[in-house]
Amino acid sequence: MKLLTDWQLVTVRPGQVVAPDQRLAWPQTVVLGLQHVIAMFGATVLAPLLMGFDPNLAILMSGIGTLIFFVAVGGRVPSYLGSSFAFIGVVIAASGYAGQGANPNLAGALGGIVACGAVVALIGLAVTAVGTRWIEALMPPVVTGTVVAVIGLNLAAVPIKNMAPTAFDAWMQAATFISVALVAVYARGMVQRLLILVGLLIASAVYALLANGFGLGKPIDFSGVAAAAWFGVPTFAAPVFEANAMLLIAPVALVLVAENLGHIKAVAAMTGRNLDGFIGRAFIGDGVATMVSGSAGGTGMTTYAENIGVMAATRVYSTAMFVVAAAVAIVLGFSPKFGALIQTIPLAVMGGVSIVVFGLITVAGAKIWVENKVDFGDSRNLIVAAIPLVLGTGDYTLKFGAFTLGGIGTATFGAILLHLLLSGGRHGATERGH
Repeated sequence: MKLLTDWQLVTVRPGQVVAPDQRLAWPQTVVLGLQHVIAMFGATVLAPLLMGFDPNLAILMSGIGTLIFFVAVGGRVPSYLGSSFAFIGVVIAASGYAGQGANPNLAGALGGIVACGAVVALIGLAVTAVGTRWIEALMPPVVTGTVVAVIGLNLAAVPIKNMAPTAFDAWMQAATFISVALVAVYARGMVQRLLILVGLLIASAVYALLANGFGLGKPIDFSGVAAAAWFGVPTFAAPVFEANAMLLIAPVALVLVAENLGHIKAVAAMTGRNLDGFIGRAFIGDGVATMVSGSAGGTGMTTYAENIGVMAATRVYSTAMFVVAAAVAIVLGFSPKFGALIQTIPLAVMGGVSIVVFGLITVAGAKIWVENKVDFGDSRNLIVAAIPLVLGTGDYTLKFGAFTLGGIGTATFGAILLHLLLSGGRHGATERGH
């Protein structure tokens, strides 16, 4: 834990990349950490609501989980852990949740979440013991770039289909991503680094003017902020270990492994550092975080794509800001008022920000191809990338009994399997010109 006091202090310079073991001045680091909290907040609140969990507890556990991950990787891999959407289907199936209010049958599902976390941690231990050379064989740059791009493409439909219910909201999404784009290109210094936060604030002000002032859309309602308490203890719950629920939920470990692997590869590509040595420790961190969360009544944890996008945009990868973000999330977990304040951000504005963030993730995948000079004149590379991109974008889903493997999972394992299947074939010299 020496790294907590051993980040190298750097100053802001145009175009500078801030590495994981570096940090900006603490006031700047705190604001950057807050930006990451805002980026992950919508999804981390939405997932527990869809499963009938206490969203304040989910926020609290995301902060604790992020700190667990930080310790597991020795502070070397920048990441935020939040509620995983991969659990939604199996938790609803295991608990029979009706879709409204608190879930009365959480205990068995929580046991399954803890079991899933244990499987992820065991996979991490195995990777740590055996080494990571096999990962390079399974995931060369053509596969890695595809998996990272798929994460962004798979999530693209969420803001476009679900976060713009009216024509006004669609226009506000456009106003939001244009605001972020203008800040990214024309701002300088720290303001440019805070492009997501500043763009969001500008778009929220425009939304308030048009909706609250001119009645063109649903007004921002601050009554929930006024009614919420400053301090409140989340609703904790204990797991019950039932064989059926555990067998149903534990296979989600494969999805968490795929998401973590994609995250590590994306960060490695963006920072120019080989992080393969931390893959096993990252699995262990996510697995333990999921076990701790499930033991307290929270959701399963995973690395967050939203935060990858923010890092890609700001080029700040300092793990210090994730310690700050985790601390802020823990405070929010005990403060319904702060949680309510962030929830006043208009859905359309969050949707516009999500479009930017998910697009940046997709481009990060393409960047892996470019930097590693992946030859798409080679028909094998072309197929290994092409098919999984459509699987992930279209959310191609496979069911194994009650277990469902969604688009990110099918695309990840599809890319790996296609690469293995085609690796013995000829490179197709005649296809290079096509």
